[in-house]
Amino acid sequence: MGSFVIRRILLGILVLFGVIVITFTITRVVPSDPAAQWVGPKATPEQIEAARIELGLDKPVYVQFQKYVAGLLKGDLGRSLRTHQPVSRELKNYLPATIELVLVSTIIASLIGLPLGVLSAKRKDEWVDHFCRFFSVGVVSLPTFWLALFLQLIFYRILGILPMGDQLSMDIKLLYDIPKITGFLIIDCLITGNFVILKDALVHMILPGITIAAYPIGLVARMTRSALLEILGEEYIRAARSYGLPERMVLWSYALKNSLGPTVTVVTLSIGYTLVNTFLVEAIYSWPGIGNYVATAVISLDYPAIMGVTIFSACAYVVLNMIADIIIALDPRVRV
Repeated sequence: MGSFVIRRILLGILVLFGVIVITFTITRVVPSDPAAQWVGPKATPEQIEAARIELGLDKPVYVQFQKYVAGLLKGDLGRSLRTHQPVSRELKNYLPATIELVLVSTIIASLIGLPLGVLSAKRKDEWVDHFCRFFSVGVVSLPTFWLALFLQLIFYRILGILPMGDQLSMDIKLLYDIPKITGFLIIDCLITGNFVILKDALVHMILPGITIAAYPIGLVARMTRSALLEILGEEYIRAARSYGLPERMVLWSYALKNSLGPTVTVVTLSIGYTLVNTFLVEAIYSWPGIGNYVATAVISLDYPAIMGVTIFSACAYVVLNMIADIIIALDPRVRV
């Protein structure tokens, strides 16, 4: 088991190095002048040349790459060309809102996807099964941006029961002091006991949370159904039924427990998917996370910021894949 984990770590490091090489190369190939962006549109040629020296752009490419990798090993993602602030500090400010949204959407996906998969497997080839499969395929197939706009149209424009976007209402921002302890708004509200802000934050999280959870819901439901159908044909399940155990106990205590390996793996990997998929959703809902941050960076060609978000996303995927592999390896039926 130890050697397996070490191999996965080394493979993850290799993948991250490949991502770093690709992103660094692309930023040097794309026709633009980072030095000119650093000093602003009205800079003189002398100021631009001074900026090139300050940013190290006058050095050979391999020297720039060595310097960049050395900075990454120290946690330095460079400085934003737009704000002149360290990218790592800006990500630290924007990440909590995104992580909260991803965790909420994962919880929604698990609470809806698991029962759907169990119900579909229990009622195999009945109308309930057909409906659950149709729903699962449907939510997986829906474009995220279309679903976000559709939910805004229905629940904000027509029904008027949910906010259109943002993390808090304008009234809350003006009348209350927003707690900033951990950076996570929900946790900070619980720590300070500010339930008015907490309620408003949770209401604002409903639409973007459902939008991001749509794809994982279908994925979890279909994986749960497939795993359960395979396990329900096992001899120990037939033996449990022959003992007269209630079907609910057989299904939820015996079958589902042994099918959670593939399902948990899918949930773990879907967190990585939602982390990247949230970028577009945040732009639509004006959510103050890294989605808005990277959208602004793309528009302004802020390459250090783009590279920082890309490397962070790659790290998240590598770590989540590693966790998924370890979860599978913990199953005694699986040979490492």
